[in-house]
Amino acid sequence: MDYSIKNEYLKVTVTTYGAQLKSVIRKCDGVEHMWQADPAVWGFHAPILFPHAGKVVDGVIEAKGQTFQAPQHGFVRLMEHDFVDQTGDTIVLEICSSPETLEKFPYEFRLVSTFTLEGDTVHHTLTVENLDTEQMPFGIGYHPGFAVPFDDKHVATDYELRFSEMESPICINNQPHGLMHGNIYYLGSNIQAIPLDERLFANDSHCMVNLRSQTLGLYERDTGRGVVCDISEFPYTLIWSKPGMPKFVCIEPWYSLPSPENGSRKWDEKPAAAILNPGEAWSCTMSTSFVR
Repeated sequence: MDYSIKNEYLKVTVTTYGAQLKSVIRKCDGVEHMWQADPAVWGFHAPILFPHAGKVVDGVIEAKGQTFQAPQHGFVRLMEHDFVDQTGDTIVLEICSSPETLEKFPYEFRLVSTFTLEGDTVHHTLTVENLDTEQMPFGIGYHPGFAVPFDDKHVATDYELRFSEMESPICINNQPHGLMHGNIYYLGSNIQAIPLDERLFANDSHCMVNLRSQTLGLYERDTGRGVVCDISEFPYTLIWSKPGMPKFVCIEPWYSLPSPENGSRKWDEKPAAAILNPGEAWSCTMSTSFVR
């Protein structure tokens, strides 16, 4: 099911499948900025990564004396979320633990997605509540895909990823198996922009740490139009697309990382974004501005 909100700048549509930001259309020029989930390329718009981001050792977790299959990026991106409320500028969805989720993750929880439209900015707040009787560790992250080019007058090489500050991005290497192994590399030295080309994502994503920048945006170089993500509260920011010339670019602020290659399959030994006591809640927000 889809729900929409709009103001003088944007029309925003959210889908209950995965609680994804499905569409953001800028009213002044009619540009659709979200990737439209072509299944032949990548069949998502903007998945939520919970209860973990990335992969885990052997694709399983061990928790509460049981073993569970754990798909990459968790399971909530693959499930319907429930509608909670809608006002003039806000849509609220949720997913709560159920017999279905307890077969995948043995904790009682509530995950609330609140989408708020403010001027040319969309705020997506995720709130995790521990409804269990035990402590609940979890990981979390965002994975929105932004379409390029913005119109038929441009091609992908007319765009660049631009930091708000000069950077020498340090990246945590998780290749070839998608798990951490301690190696790092630099994506560039003393740069403020990364041009899009067919080589940038040849080896999958880049996971950047210790960035100084408050924002990372996808900009059209000749016009200044852009999609600008506030990454200031997140310890990790990834960029990703399929190999070859990008048809979309994901800017992914994460609060946690994939498991180490030689790490434990035990859930309570995996590095977490947060560990909630029973009854506690935790929130984070990704804010994305659609500028011109």
